[in-house]
Amino acid sequence: MTNAIPALSSSYETLYQPALRHFVATCLPCAYIVMQMRRIVLILLLSQAVAGTGLGQTTNSAWLASFNTFSINKKFSLHFDAQFRTGDDYSTMQTLLLRPGVNYRLNTRSIFSLGYAWISNRRTIDGVTGYIPENRIWEQYIFNHHAGVAHMVHRFRLEQRFINKPLVEGDELNYRGTDFAHRFRYFFRTILPFNGQKPFQKGFFGALQDEVFLNYGDNSAVNNKSFDQNRAYIALGYRLNPRYDLEAGYMNQYVAGRGNAFTNNHIIQMAFYTRLRQ
Repeated sequence: MTNAIPALSSSYETLYQPALRHFVATCLPCAYIVMQMRRIVLILLLSQAVAGTGLGQTTNSAWLASFNTFSINKKFSLHFDAQFRTGDDYSTMQTLLLRPGVNYRLNTRSIFSLGYAWISNRRTIDGVTGYIPENRIWEQYIFNHHAGVAHMVHRFRLEQRFINKPLVEGDELNYRGTDFAHRFRYFFRTILPFNGQKPFQKGFFGALQDEVFLNYGDNSAVNNKSFDQNRAYIALGYRLNPRYDLEAGYMNQYVAGRGNAFTNNHIIQMAFYTRLRQ
């Protein structure tokens, strides 16, 4: 009888510990992702409710984006992303963004980055349309981790924005002088492989993300508010191999303007991710 209890304990561990590990690896990440989905859906519903108040405008656009990381060694890598965004219901180029940077990998979970961004934005003033550039310096910290098979990324970014002042000269839109503004961005993204691979090598995946933009310091050059905008996104993607991802999805962009003005932008986005290592 004295040996029955250890035998029973060993049998319990053999039967139930694998099931417990499977629950932690699959069910808990799914529950977390469901909570994030509910949060994003709530943001979308709120943006639609606000859009219905008639205080702003609703637009439709398409974004094409390429996000690239080129490894130099185990610690350093180069970052470059380029984005082409349409406006006027897909008929014109609204924004062209080019953003290079340098990454430093502190460890497997933490990455620090420093970079520059050039953005050309389409503006219309007094019936005259043109493109006004903006220059930015940015710093960021990325923390990534796994919850079961789900890969999660948290990004904290600071931006110093040099916003050129538009000026109508005859029938042309030029710029003269520069406004300066600070902005903080928090970005959260989850990738869930449908095949349950860990590490994820190849196959279809779902992506959920949300990013909130907050102005700080003197915000008179932007919208005179702390809240700038929010971007909620859901996508379906395919990982060709550990180096390349391709995805397409829907993004809702809510942008706060001055006073009661706002823009609710419905976006179809296609994105290509490249991770090249030596």
